[in-house]
Amino acid sequence: MSDQAPLGEALSRLAVDQGLVGYGVSSIEPFLGVRSEMARRVEDGTAGRQRFTYTDVEVATEPERSFPWARSLIVGSATYLPAAGSPGPARPNSGRIARFATGDHYAPLRSALEAIADHLRSAGYRAEVLSDDNRLVDRASAVRAGVAWWGKSTMALAPKYGPWLLLGSVVTDVALPESAPMARDCGTCVACIPACPTGALNDEGRLDATKCISYWAQTPGLIPLEIREQWGDRFYGCDDCLDACPPGQRWVSQAGGDGGRIDLLEVLAAPDEDLLDRHSHFYIPRRDARFLRRNALVALGHSGDAAAVPVVAGYLESSYAVLRSHAAWALGRLGGSIAVDALARAEASEADPEVQSELAVARQRAEAG
Repeated sequence: MSDQAPLGEALSRLAVDQGLVGYGVSSIEPFLGVRSEMARRVEDGTAGRQRFTYTDVEVATEPERSFPWARSLIVGSATYLPAAGSPGPARPNSGRIARFATGDHYAPLRSALEAIADHLRSAGYRAEVLSDDNRLVDRASAVRAGVAWWGKSTMALAPKYGPWLLLGSVVTDVALPESAPMARDCGTCVACIPACPTGALNDEGRLDATKCISYWAQTPGLIPLEIREQWGDRFYGCDDCLDACPPGQRWVSQAGGDGGRIDLLEVLAAPDEDLLDRHSHFYIPRRDARFLRRNALVALGHSGDAAAVPVVAGYLESSYAVLRSHAAWALGRLGGSIAVDALARAEASEADPEVQSELAVARQRAEAG
């Protein structure tokens, strides 16, 4: 038995006491397979414009680059269900927020990891918490530490909880006994692949981020037309592949309530500072509220509610071309005489060629509808 086995056992008990549902220890060796896959995705374009761990792939897959003193990675997982709730049935002009983003669900995870780090520091060791941090691909360390297996959805999965997990680590300079990887995988199950509304997952369990709704909800600029058409009532994120995952279905069934619904008309009416404050835990490109409004406009285009038309039409006068474009698209879907008239007036005065094109197509669609 390792000299540090008693310390490892004490940390494992502490993890349970702190509410973590998974605990393991990984080596700090580079995650070379993950690095290769990330580099492939950058090369073939399926990583899209993702930043975060893609900002520096080598740093994210080699802990010693950031922590040359590191000897072990302690990995913990927390579940954000049932606390995150479920959005329930669609309501007029309401948008869905993916469960991971209905609140700052990383807070309990960070608190638990800090307790582990404090225990290590009190024993004379160095320790630093890594939670939602671009210096580490957390799914890779979780799989190596036996906390989860890598699902075909590209999510980290665990028994009982399925994909409904948040992951984090504590990097430390003590060499702890390492955990064995989980002897599990998805087998023949492919439930997540057809569940994706945009076909972002292929049969090999690889994700094309440029087809993923969650990716576009957090990416600046224009949302591609083919993504808008499949957007539905989503405001931020998408849970479809998670909802379809059999290992987590019993767990998600316990998430009742009315979590994850937001009034889209209120989003469009609220001041920028209020939106950014209310959703401070979201990743919002450039911390610019226009991208939240853009998402709301696309969701309203799927609402089918004539009551949304005057509010959406008001955005044809926005100073931001991206909002005028998405407002035009939404009005084209909503249709009706008020939408047609608003589009025609905007088309007559619009100077931006890209917005002008969106307006023309939207007007034709609204007239045909």
